[in-house]
Formats: sequence, structure tokens, C-alpha cells
Amino acid sequence: MSDYQTARIALGARLRELRAESGLNGKSLAVRLGWPASKVSKIETGKQSPTSEDLKAWAAALGVPETVSELMGRLRSLETHYAAWRRQLAAGVRARQEAWQATESASATVWNFESAVIPGLLQTPEYARHMFIRTTTLHRTVQDIEAGVNARMQRQQTLYAPGRSFHFLVWEPALHMLLCPREVMAGQLDRLAGVHGMSTVSLGGAMLKTCGSGLGWHARGVPSRVID
Repeated sequence: MSDYQTARIALGARLRELRAESGLNGKSLAVRLGWPASKVSKIETGKQSPTSEDLKAWAAALGVPETVSELMGRLRSLETHYAAWRRQLAAGVRARQEAWQATESASATVWNFESAVIPGLLQTPEYARHMFIRTTTLHRTVQDIEAGVNARMQRQQTLYAPGRSFHFLVWEPALHMLLCPREVMAGQLDRLAGVHGMSTVSLGGAMLKTCGSGLGWHARGVPSRVID
């Protein structure tokens, strides 16, 4: 996950915290603001970036005008991260992979959680290729797909280096989401099964569960990395 996405989710979480402390639910806040309930939900979950006017209205509706300065600071940080994120995208797929490789190669321990896709260090070339096609098409950035795939495969050599440890947690939807053809996904799942014998890698899953009231979750989250 990029710093920009992380910052947007963090801002949404702070706004959700303020709403909860006020005793309002999302629908009630939306009524006060004159917004669709979906806008409140998208901002709180980090799917939509609020404007400065949105933040001022949010604080006023909750009766906490003293938080405006803090929220505006968070928004400025978010905008800075967004500009940096766009520069990273513009550099191309290969450049981003090489930057991650440099960080990972200098690290003794890597912790990686993914909620929607297979972690990059565990991807097959075919799966990675489809991911890069999707992201470069979506963001209209440099489509150096094959160079990016090669660089991602090169990154994976660090998994075999002695003295390092890699800990992956994958949310179950990532194992079912067809972002690529079925045969590619089948090969990808086979690859995941194969990493269990690696001494440097631990792989776990956060599973969905069915409960009496419907579908619940053992774990929720967003893609993240902790590198030591």
C-alpha cells in the first residue's frame, strides 16, 4: 500500500472516531451534513478523499470545531503523499519494483498483510503481469509491464537469502478474487502451497466465517508492510 493510501485510510479512521465519540451513526451524520450516506461511508473507509470544506463541515456537525486544525494538517499530509504517489506511478512499474527491492534487501524481517491481492513477493509472473496491466491502465501510467514483471521476480530472490524472515498474512477474499484468468489463479494458488516448505517464509490466512446473523469476519484490514 502506498503512503498516500495509508494516509487517506488514517484520516478516514480519525473522522470515524470523532463521529463515534459524538454518539452519531453514519446515517445521522449524513442527514446533518445534507450528504448521501454513501459519502460518509466512503470518506470513513478511505475510499474517497475529503475536501477542506468537507472537514470543516464534519467538525461543525459534530460540535468539535477545535479539531479543524488537526484535520486540515492531516489533509495537507495526504495531499503531499498523493503528489509523491503520482510521481512513483509516473516512474513506471520497474522503478517501483526496484525501489521495493532495495528496501527489502536491506531488511532482516518483513511483515506483509494483503486484503485483496496476493503479496508481490509471492506472485507468479503470470499473476503479476495481470496486476500490472490493471494498475497501469487504471492510472494511465507507463506500461513497462514485462520490465516490471522481471523486476518483481528479481525481488523474490531475497526470499532465499539466509538470515532473513518474511511473514505474510493474506485475507481470504484475496484467494478468491479473480483479477486474472482462472488458470492463472490456479497456478498462483499452487505457488502459495509451495512456499510452506521455505524456512524463511511463514504464510497465514485471515479467514471469513459464517455466523448466525450472516457473514462476519475473523479479521479486517488494508494492505500494509512492516519492515525491520
